[in-house]
Amino acid sequence: MSRRDRLLLLAALSGGALLVGVELLITAVALPAILADLAGWTELRRASWIVNGYALTYIAAMPLAGRAADRYGLPRLFILALAVFALGSVLSGMAQTLDQLIAARILQGIGAGAVVPLATAGASHLFDGPSRARALGVVGAFTFLGMALGPFAGATVLQSLQLGPALTTAGTGESPLATLLAPSWRWIFYLGAPLATLSIIYTWAAAPAWPRTSTRGGLDVFGASLFTAALAAGLLGLTRLGEPGTGFPGPAVLGLAALLLGVAAIAWNLRAPDPFLDLRLLRDRIFSAAVLLSLLTGYALATAIIGAAVFVDRVRYAGPHEQQVVLGALALAMAVGALGAGFAMRYLSAVLLSLVGLALSIGGLLLVAGVGPETDRNLLIGGLALFGLGFGLTVTPRSTAAVEALGRASFGIASAGVTVARMAGMAVGLAVLTGFGSRRIESLSVVLVDPVARDAVLPPDLQGRPLQDGLVVDALEAWASQQAASILSGLFLVATAVLVVAILPTLFMGNAARRTDEGILRGDEHSPGTDDGSEAALAL
Repeated sequence: MSRRDRLLLLAALSGGALLVGVELLITAVALPAILADLAGWTELRRASWIVNGYALTYIAAMPLAGRAADRYGLPRLFILALAVFALGSVLSGMAQTLDQLIAARILQGIGAGAVVPLATAGASHLFDGPSRARALGVVGAFTFLGMALGPFAGATVLQSLQLGPALTTAGTGESPLATLLAPSWRWIFYLGAPLATLSIIYTWAAAPAWPRTSTRGGLDVFGASLFTAALAAGLLGLTRLGEPGTGFPGPAVLGLAALLLGVAAIAWNLRAPDPFLDLRLLRDRIFSAAVLLSLLTGYALATAIIGAAVFVDRVRYAGPHEQQVVLGALALAMAVGALGAGFAMRYLSAVLLSLVGLALSIGGLLLVAGVGPETDRNLLIGGLALFGLGFGLTVTPRSTAAVEALGRASFGIASAGVTVARMAGMAVGLAVLTGFGSRRIESLSVVLVDPVARDAVLPPDLQGRPLQDGLVVDALEAWASQQAASILSGLFLVATAVLVVAILPTLFMGNAARRTDEGILRGDEHSPGTDDGSEAALAL
């Protein structure tokens, strides 16, 4: 394959990764507007499944997509994944109830979850040696660049596409059309469909250069179903921890169901001839270390993203404009780190580069944990950017180490493995944040209905005054801001401790460069990226 064809295909794959990256954070900006329109902060647990449902199918789709990438024509799979994503985007925008939105997001997550491992596997096949690390860095950078663009795009859409007044003027303000077009948050989903369509067209145009080869074998849908059910039960149980009046099934029942389904999934995995996510691959020290590093850093990433969004909304009482700056700085720093790591791996080992990244991430979270309501916003932005840069520096080394540890025949499942681990860590982090945060919000909201509890937190000169008093409202907002900052500080410190634990698996990630040679010597040369070593070296 020529250098030009490689670069065209890499651009097509990176474009899909960019689109999925945008979706990951653009929804975070829209959540307050969605809650105001379809639910409310008192329904935070149920509304969290707008994100949890998406993450659940996102995670489940990855290994299946990785397996399929190792067997079938990758461009066709990539186009199919983008088509599913586009359909889910349209249905999400049209949703009239919270449950409809959650269902549409589940479909959208299936398409998005397949895009990332397909893009990573494709980049791994296209290039060898140092060029492979740079190609993986490009895909990772485009994913995080999309995440950086997400908050800006979300805030722009929310502020610019307020169609309600125009529809009212046109006499259609109460029509069914208005319910589909007027709330500006709907356009955050609608706009994903034409962008996905453009990416489909570009991939289709670049696809003829990819060899039309396939390997026989089915996909382990039953194993994937067991895994997904176990993960869903576990996340639902974490989300419902501390929920008042919890009915059946409660957190304990859901936890037991998650355990039993997880054991069944593992048993099936070990017996199936070609399992959904082959746990036997974890016998490889480098691959298992990369997966564990991805899992732990994923937890920290969810804390940083959601914690930052909540901090802006509940502590600083700011809106989408400030969220786009704060979250944009975080995601842009991740993009810079991922791209820079691809080039740095020519000179530094995967272990050393990952350790540097973890050190920066730990320092960033410690800075963020010390931020309060009166702290300058730039300190929050700086801490999140430092975390993002460090996180980005760990992405390319672990992806490169994983794919080179397993060899070319398993690039797809190796790519899916580290990405699944990252998303699983994020899903657990989100569930913990939702469960803990909801319980604390419910315990604090008692001051709105109980005068005795309200007087206990008010200054003496305001005690006994009605809730409608403006001074009382200001005092309660200041108190709630301090309480929210304290809660988030604790969550950031827990994520910092998780990153400290992540140092241990990083030390076992080994020398990826030496494994590259072993992979090639194993007979993995049948790939579009190895027909001309000189071209591969020049491609990036």
